[in-house]
Amino acid sequence: MTAQLLNIDQPLRSHKAKRILLVEDHYLNRMLLSDYLSYSGYDVQSLSEGSTFFSTIEKFEPDLMLLDLKLPDIDGYSLLKQVQEKPDLSKIPIIVVSAFAFKADQELALSLGARRYFVKPLKLKDLILTIEEQFTCGK
Repeated sequence: MTAQLLNIDQPLRSHKAKRILLVEDHYLNRMLLSDYLSYSGYDVQSLSEGSTFFSTIEKFEPDLMLLDLKLPDIDGYSLLKQVQEKPDLSKIPIIVVSAFAFKADQELALSLGARRYFVKPLKLKDLILTIEEQFTCGK
């Protein structure tokens, strides 16, 4: 019975769970990503808008951020730019997850400090591999 509870695709994590801040305004996308990341062993805090972005970072101290570019109150590009202007925050890897599929959007986000860019819909397994890559060698 106990053996059935183990997921052999997921490594056992003996270290403290890495913290991920998820900024996504679409409710279903936010819930899906948050649940999947939690299931994968991460400590997740999610936001639906950017107004509390910096206060949440200060309290939660994320190890990585997932950022949608289209938010109801501020665009993700502005948040990327503001993060890069703060030396203590610019070290935190940011992965953009956006419906903006144009190459210009990707280039702009990467030039503003995003480490990677995923276009929705995304493969969750690819996202997890990229997150792990950021934690192991991306810093």
